[in-house]
Amino acid sequence: MRTRPLKVALLGCGVVGSEVARIMTTHADDLAARIGAPVELAGVAVRRPSKVREGIDPGLITTDATALVRRGDIDVVVEVIGGIEPARTLITTAFENGASVVSANKALLAEDGAALHAAAEKYGRDLYYEAAVAGAIPLVRPLRESLAGDKVNRVLGIVNGTTNFILDKMDTSGAGYSEALDEATALGYAEADPTADVEGFDAAAKAAILAGIAFHTRVRIGDVHREGITEVTAADIASARRMGCTVKLLAICERAADGASVTARVHPAMIPLSHPLASVREAYNAVFVEAEAAGQLMFYGPGAGGSPTASAVLGDLVAVCRNKLGGATGPGESAYTRLPVSPMGEVVTRYHISLDVADKPGVLAQVATVFAEQGVSIDTVRQQGKDGEASLVVVTHRAPDAALSGTVEALRKLDTVRGVASIMRVEGE
Repeated sequence: MRTRPLKVALLGCGVVGSEVARIMTTHADDLAARIGAPVELAGVAVRRPSKVREGIDPGLITTDATALVRRGDIDVVVEVIGGIEPARTLITTAFENGASVVSANKALLAEDGAALHAAAEKYGRDLYYEAAVAGAIPLVRPLRESLAGDKVNRVLGIVNGTTNFILDKMDTSGAGYSEALDEATALGYAEADPTADVEGFDAAAKAAILAGIAFHTRVRIGDVHREGITEVTAADIASARRMGCTVKLLAICERAADGASVTARVHPAMIPLSHPLASVREAYNAVFVEAEAAGQLMFYGPGAGGSPTASAVLGDLVAVCRNKLGGATGPGESAYTRLPVSPMGEVVTRYHISLDVADKPGVLAQVATVFAEQGVSIDTVRQQGKDGEASLVVVTHRAPDAALSGTVEALRKLDTVRGVASIMRVEGE
């Protein structure tokens, strides 16, 4: 074993960073044996140096992250500060000064991953980011390496634990959205400002990363269609249950049937209770991968939290350190297909539409005519009326999203339709 330690700089020492530092210290001998050389925490960049950080030598603490990554003797930089800047500048500076990078920064990778990969390649460094998607679940590396010889056609998954917890509570307890969110906040699953989670931004960033890796093309977060769960109601959950379904916030990345384009989207959807993702409860994550040769694969586990995310970071750290000792680098960006990302309007799926209508003869015929005129075929209809008002639930066959949008617009113009209560896609069949 080499005696000179590999030096690691840690950017950020919050929930994840502190756990990374703890594991590096307590498992130092095991890590050294697995890597072939000892690893040494050489510096920790933080914003609040006065905060007590148990188990970390105060002499390692610095507020000058730029100076830390410029030292020249740093072998690996672990970035867990998040956000776009200063993380982007610090990572590229690390490459310039001889360090490889392990990152958990999904937002940055989804926004500017191509430029970061280009910088890593220019300077001959590694860029690993298993922790950026689905916490401890091994997903990025299997897509980048284990399935590198296969053709992935679809990635369908629950990649945000907060929203899964909320939807699960709404399903199992009958709670409304606000009540379920309050419980998630009280238990620490939701942030004080839950916008990134409940509006789908977090899942969209992960979808962009997964789509790019799975389909060997560049997908940015702006290419991902995004809808959150704030409009999901107890009535939607109940209606799904009547269909033998449950509601999940799904990240869906698909290759077109002709192979000429891809789509990436995040939105709530009804999925059959028979689908493996339907049984994913509370704050857990799961991703369903469909490949030509491997068939259907499912990856399941805790998708967030200090320890699970730190596990993914440490796995990448071991891999990058091994590469460093061997004088090699691991897989970089694979974007050779250059496939365009199709707009949401071209996505084909089924739909569940709930309408508030007048309870009088001829309404159903008018509604059915609108669907027919827009080329959307109806599968089932359920109507319930009382005191001159009625609820009409329509489930369609597969149709393009643009056709469904046209249908809804036309329905809103009918005098007999008092409102479109909800629209939800039906997936996983």
